[in-house]
Amino acid sequence: MTNNPKLTQILMIDDDKKLLDLMSEYFPMFQMDLLMAANAQDGLKLLSEKSPHLIVLDVMMPVMDGFETCREIRKRSDVPIIMLSARGDAMDRIVGLELGADDYMAKPFEPRELVTRIQTILKRSGKSTHSRNIFFDNIEIHTKEREAYISNRAMNLTSMEFELLLLLVQNPGKKFGRDEIMLHIQGFDSASYSRSIDILISRIRSKLGENAKEPKYIKSVHGFGYVFIGELL
Repeated sequence: MTNNPKLTQILMIDDDKKLLDLMSEYFPMFQMDLLMAANAQDGLKLLSEKSPHLIVLDVMMPVMDGFETCREIRKRSDVPIIMLSARGDAMDRIVGLELGADDYMAKPFEPRELVTRIQTILKRSGKSTHSRNIFFDNIEIHTKEREAYISNRAMNLTSMEFELLLLLVQNPGKKFGRDEIMLHIQGFDSASYSRSIDILISRIRSKLGENAKEPKYIKSVHGFGYVFIGELL
């Protein structure tokens, strides 16, 4: 761990020492500084002390697993989270997304793919394609700051939730398929992940205070995807 403040700081919470050592040698080639924690307690302490740009979080850890850790992180921060799991179980991905993770990778993985996922998420969370704010009903979306508010209260959207809501709101009336949404918000097509969009939509609807059966803002397009039906101000 170089702990260079000029580099992108990635906090990796994983009890696999060999993996931590491997990534500590690999990340610096991409201007990334790895903060390492072998358990959740140390990881949460580093989160408070260092404010990393992104967290890579393993699901299967002793004492406090990745799901519980993700839940605790979301109480404190909206920092992007990539979850890892050696089980390769689709349910792990679903639970992780429901808890607020931004992405999911199955172990084993190629280090270069993890770097690509990190770069994609950080590029997305840092970009601002439109500087004007967007308003509908009692909702405000501040595109430059990447924040959303409902009745002046922060919605606390994750990076991926914000990107998905912004995509729909910036294209009112346009029907987006799940695969098209996934390609936009993650930068690559992955049919096995596209159903995860339903989970993200459910989380966004919950934060908007919307009933899926009587939608005011996001309408389901049966067998296809979603469309924004709200009226912009």
